[in-house]
Order: sequence, then structure tokens, then C-alpha cells
Amino acid sequence: MTKEHAYIGLGSNQGESQSLVQDALNAIGALDDTRLLQTSSLYTSSPMGPQDQPDYLNAVCLIETALSPHALLKALQKIEQQHGRVRKAERWGPRTLDLDILLYGAHTVDSADLTIPHYGMAEREFVMVPLFEIAPTMVMPDGKPIAQWVANCSLDGLRRQRASN
Repeated sequence: MTKEHAYIGLGSNQGESQSLVQDALNAIGALDDTRLLQTSSLYTSSPMGPQDQPDYLNAVCLIETALSPHALLKALQKIEQQHGRVRKAERWGPRTLDLDILLYGAHTVDSADLTIPHYGMAEREFVMVPLFEIAPTMVMPDGKPIAQWVANCSLDGLRRQRASN
């Protein structure tokens, strides 16, 4: 059974965000044929979209998994639901837990329900900075070093909370 490294973005701005993110990390590490390898620090960031919502708590983790990209997506969506996530039509609205597959090995996926590499991650400092923290020498899918991507991010509103456990 082939295992792949995958990077998962985590976010929360409803409820006890720090506990929700930590519980999600534990649940991700407990998935079948999956091992949690590394977790970034926690970061607070201003919300995308509507500003009349609390700031987000964000992190990125690295896992090793034998789950396919779509099986991993289903497992992550189940974790979101178990932690009170209700999917609404409002884009970028508040949520108890948001789990996104950012990268899955060197694979690309472009389907109705999943896009890997995650669309728009380059413009999201709350993804790029924690990703850079745990993978500073990564070469991104476009062939550029992650440091170059991070250098182009706006760091306005991004604050490191604490180092990972």
C-alpha cells in the first residue's frame, strides 16, 4: 500500500477554536492508514470575505496516508461534521472547523468536489506561513521555492499564537 505525504490546512472561528483545532489534529492522526507527522504553530488571522465575524485560528499539518485524495476528503468532511460544521451557501462565512487538503504528494486533482493543489492557497498568508514553518525547503507545484510564495503574501492581520505541541 503506497503512502503519500499530504498537507492539511485547519481553521476555526466559532466556539472554542483552539480545542476544535487540537481535536481535529487528534482525529486526523487517528484516521485509518494515516499518521500525523508535523504540525505548525497556531496563527490568528483576519477573516476572508465578510469582516463581521471573529478572527480565525489556523494551522497546517503534514500527514502520511494511504487514503486516496477523495477518501481523505470524505474523512476530513466527517471530522468537520463531528465538530459542528454546517455547510452553508455563504462563502467564507464563520465555521467551527474547516479542513482543506492543500497538497497531496505530487498529485493534482481537478474534480467538482476537490482541487489539489488547493486553489488560492498562494494568496492566503494563513496557509502559506504555517506551511513554510513546517516545510521551509519545499518546492511548490509551479517549481518555485515556498519562500518565494511567502515573500509575496500580505502578512497584515496574521499573528502567531504559540508553537505546536
